[in-house]
Amino acid sequence: MSSSLFQSFACRGLTLPNRFVMAPMTRSFSPDGVPGENVAEYYERRAANHVGLIITEGTVNDRPGSANDANYPLFHGEAALKGWQNVVEKVHGKGGKIAPQLWHVGMVRKPGTGHNPDAQSDSPSGVTHTGKAVMDPPSDEEVADMVSSYARSAKSAKELGFDAIEIHGAHGYLIDQFFWDVMNKREGKYGGDLLERAEFAGDVIRECRKAVGEDMPIILRWSQWKQQDYSARLADTPQKMEAFLNVFKDAGVDMLHCSQRRFWEPEFEGSDLNLAGWAKKLTGLATISVGSVGLNGDFFGAFAGQGSEAASLDKLFEMMDRGDFDLIAVGRALLQDPEWVTKVKEGRMDELKDYDGKALATLY
Repeated sequence: MSSSLFQSFACRGLTLPNRFVMAPMTRSFSPDGVPGENVAEYYERRAANHVGLIITEGTVNDRPGSANDANYPLFHGEAALKGWQNVVEKVHGKGGKIAPQLWHVGMVRKPGTGHNPDAQSDSPSGVTHTGKAVMDPPSDEEVADMVSSYARSAKSAKELGFDAIEIHGAHGYLIDQFFWDVMNKREGKYGGDLLERAEFAGDVIRECRKAVGEDMPIILRWSQWKQQDYSARLADTPQKMEAFLNVFKDAGVDMLHCSQRRFWEPEFEGSDLNLAGWAKKLTGLATISVGSVGLNGDFFGAFAGQGSEAASLDKLFEMMDRGDFDLIAVGRALLQDPEWVTKVKEGRMDELKDYDGKALATLY
């Protein structure tokens, strides 16, 4: 077992006992947007079993069209925030640390869905991933409020006692739609080349920093791939990636959560560094890696109900020991087995389970 996985980690006002992170996993178990006792207990069980940092499922902000499912948890309004207060208290009661993932689905939302079915969906320019314009581009005032909506959620996270925040800028959702030239056809602010498009997230980070102060870490999750196009890439060279990621570093982000389908796959030819490894090398920031940890199949198969066999952690140990990245996020393995980190810590590797994709909807 890699001892480096159980070394402490510190960032701003956050200190973690180990390098394991619970990856954010959407579950749609919050009717009308309110996380109930079952949600609090779900996170409490992972906190009780040595997960260093829990990142919640995506929580949607107060833009009316931020969600495409009325069972996604809200991060605004008295009832929802009271539910999240209970979650924080349960996790802290077990000695855990927790960050909400702040989310807006953007044009992934279909008209007539979510908590406000009559609302208009938000987007950079009213263009879908097919390049088709389906609505008028939002005004500068509307885009400014999209930025502010993340900061309003960040302020609530600070007031509720969360330990950090994660901004969801990956997987083809709103922030990632601003990054992607296929969907961002804006003229003027936040349009143009990749660095100009990245400034939308840069301003989100700056506004969130104002909301949370100097002691609370800000994490940005990002990816090359989009759910609309798994082969998409924002930066196809290290030089382009460095310039892109430095927008967020300059804005004040603390950690980059680098999402890829399989964490062990190299990002660029000629190096065995993965996406998180390159991000750390290029920026000097702390990075979180993620992607099929402990399993031999990626998560796309899980959406179709497919299972995955438990896989060796030797590659993870190797990459952690040489310092490729700082933290490792675990998704499906930890979803199925709340004691997964405990078993790794105690060397009970033979007890790590295969993943049952057919049980996805009922797993807590």
